[in-house]
Amino acid sequence: MTLERQIDHVDAISKLVGNHDRNLKVFKQYMNVTVSLQGKHIVCDADDDQKDMLETIFNILIDLAEHQFSLTERDVMYVIKSVERNQADDLLSLYKNRKPIYTNYVGKQIVAKTFHQQDYIDAISKNDLTFGVGPAGTGKTFLGVTMALQALKMNQVKKIILTRPVVEAGENLGFLPGDLKEKIDPYLIPLYDALYDMLGIQQTNTLIERQIIEIAPLAFMRGRTLERAFVILDEAQNTTVSQMKMFLTRLGFSSKMLITGDPSQTDLPKGVSSGLHDALSKLKGVKDINIVQFDHIDVIRHPLVQRILERYEQS
Repeated sequence: MTLERQIDHVDAISKLVGNHDRNLKVFKQYMNVTVSLQGKHIVCDADDDQKDMLETIFNILIDLAEHQFSLTERDVMYVIKSVERNQADDLLSLYKNRKPIYTNYVGKQIVAKTFHQQDYIDAISKNDLTFGVGPAGTGKTFLGVTMALQALKMNQVKKIILTRPVVEAGENLGFLPGDLKEKIDPYLIPLYDALYDMLGIQQTNTLIERQIIEIAPLAFMRGRTLERAFVILDEAQNTTVSQMKMFLTRLGFSSKMLITGDPSQTDLPKGVSSGLHDALSKLKGVKDINIVQFDHIDVIRHPLVQRILERYEQS
């Protein structure tokens, strides 16, 4: 099958197919369709009932490539999923209007990849308290850390505090070797990973040593008032109701709080209510608190991740 849309410019072809044709391989991984380019023409082995969808997908991808956007496998995945859900309107405007929110230590610019990610960035910018809720792989933590670093860079805050509940706090920690920091650090690795991606290991460690960045378990927040700080509570579905109330009431002047989590993945003991679920119910509609809901369409990991999530939800 040859699609009607053609691509004319060599530079646009390069942006469309990606390195080693990786972007085209996404169609095989996700749709079980083999796609190739023959000159200006796009050829595939799709069934006839898939033709209209593929025409729409490639119309969008070619428009993006011809507007000089370098496409990645994640971009291709998002376009495919948007077309599947009839949510592809204004995708070109998303790419044209998005602005870099940070440039990492190797010069990579961080931008919103999905509509919900853009809503998330806007909400964090405008509100002192934001919830980012949804499945793993949607960029909640990574973008939150990015926004915190941008606020620090712009001198809007004087420090960043990253925290998570340590669900296994108790006897399990006691069996781990080392001092308290060495016992807790394994639970905080995702936060370190996000910082290393943005700052590199050396600068991250320097800012931690200077206490400009603090990474600590949630229990360490008790009794504090956090002023001129950007505070992120990650994996909030694993907080209890009392822990969540304690955390929310730490908010001080000139500070921002971001709470991220996936209510469907709580690790709390049976019978213990999730503080995230409780907070979302109590605080919905409260002025100056924004709740951004991510969806599986925002998952920007390997194509298999979405299939796994969908199968688990069906069981």
